[in-house]
Amino acid sequence: MDKDRIAGSANQAKGAIKEAAGKVTGDSKLQAEGAADKAVGKVQNAVGGAKDAIREAVKH
Repeated sequence: MDKDRIAGSANQAKGAIKEAAGKVTGDSKLQAEGAADKAVGKVQNAVGGAKDAIREAVKH
């Protein structure tokens, strides 16, 4: 598994927690930061998936 996929999953989880905390506390800035972290995580995860796919294609 590519390190980008791991980092992406971590960012998505961190973002979800921040977003939920922002909703609970009414902190729109924290909620927006959480949504941004989740978006970054999704992109990182996609990049890592593409790298994994390329590695598999090269092996065969």
